[in-house]
Amino acid sequence: MDFELSEELKMLKEMAYRFAQAEFSGVSHECDEGEKYTAEIRKKAAENGLVGAWVPEEYGGPGAGILGNAIVTEELSKVDMGIGLNIVAATFGCEAIYDYGTEEQKKAYLPRVCSGEWVSAGAFTEPNAGTDVAGYKTRAVKDGDDYVINGNKMFITNATVCDFMVAQCITNPDQKKHNSFSLIIVPADAKGITRNKIHGKMGIRSSDTGEIAFEDVRVPQSNLVGVEGNGFRQLMHFFDTTRVMVAAQALGLSEACLDTCVKYVKERTAFGAPLGTYQLTQMKLTEMAIRIEALRGLVYKSAWLIDENRPDYTLAAMAKYFGGQTAVFCANAAVELHGGYGYIDEYAVQKWYRDAKILELYEGTKEAEIMTIGRVLQAR
Repeated sequence: MDFELSEELKMLKEMAYRFAQAEFSGVSHECDEGEKYTAEIRKKAAENGLVGAWVPEEYGGPGAGILGNAIVTEELSKVDMGIGLNIVAATFGCEAIYDYGTEEQKKAYLPRVCSGEWVSAGAFTEPNAGTDVAGYKTRAVKDGDDYVINGNKMFITNATVCDFMVAQCITNPDQKKHNSFSLIIVPADAKGITRNKIHGKMGIRSSDTGEIAFEDVRVPQSNLVGVEGNGFRQLMHFFDTTRVMVAAQALGLSEACLDTCVKYVKERTAFGAPLGTYQLTQMKLTEMAIRIEALRGLVYKSAWLIDENRPDYTLAAMAKYFGGQTAVFCANAAVELHGGYGYIDEYAVQKWYRDAKILELYEGTKEAEIMTIGRVLQAR
């Protein structure tokens, strides 16, 4: 059992962090405050092989696998999770194209996203159905050689900046619920699409989030991803994989909290001694470090198993669940250790505190992960 990263992954890890420090640090506060999407940084990241790190070389990606992508996500999230998300989620939705799409679809979409030319989105969540994927209502009705799509999507990452989206739609309403859905590629500029940016998010404010409305949107039936009626299962597999990325975000943010706190408590004094000399301070740092190390094991192993074609999606759900918990715990501890300074925007810990909460919400709430894991345990 070898826990050592390969030399290639070590170099990727170092390069991703250096890139984030150089490109994110100077604009992080401005982008958070102004809710600014960072297209130019994403394009630079693509030039450095950081967009779609998981995509194989034959489709224009670096071919670093899911573990490589997790490591890139971790390192970018150490500096700014929102700007990092603009890079690692530029391919969001492409996972389904790679897993289930035709060769023509893979070659048409994946290289242009990895090169930085295009951005993808996964148009899944709806105003009245988030975790309840089977509750989606958007319809795609056949008309000639086209699908005609009507419906609404909500909380969509990259909604107003994407060039195309992979949308979950009901195509077979007469079938049982789990056999009624299909995934369809929809150009973002198709007639009948309205996109509105959501403002006022608590965290990851530089990441674009919006709502999308489809009104008689026509797309060719050749845009179907995989088999009609298999969209629910395809989407579940999609989330099984992308949960690892979210857990890696949590890992990076948590590490940033710990590193910053260790430095701060050695410099800050209280009652005539450095904060770090007090047992209560050491307890918080220790609990942060232990959770981070445990999370690293979950993230790296679940990612590695996917690359080895031996995926353990229960482990991925555990990584996602524990990742959200760890990030929220570490961000909270970081604010507490910084005291009043942790509550003002001069210090990054208040931003990390705001960013952390989304990790318990998107890509499946923590309650959804509990149900996923609990069912598997009882089925053994």
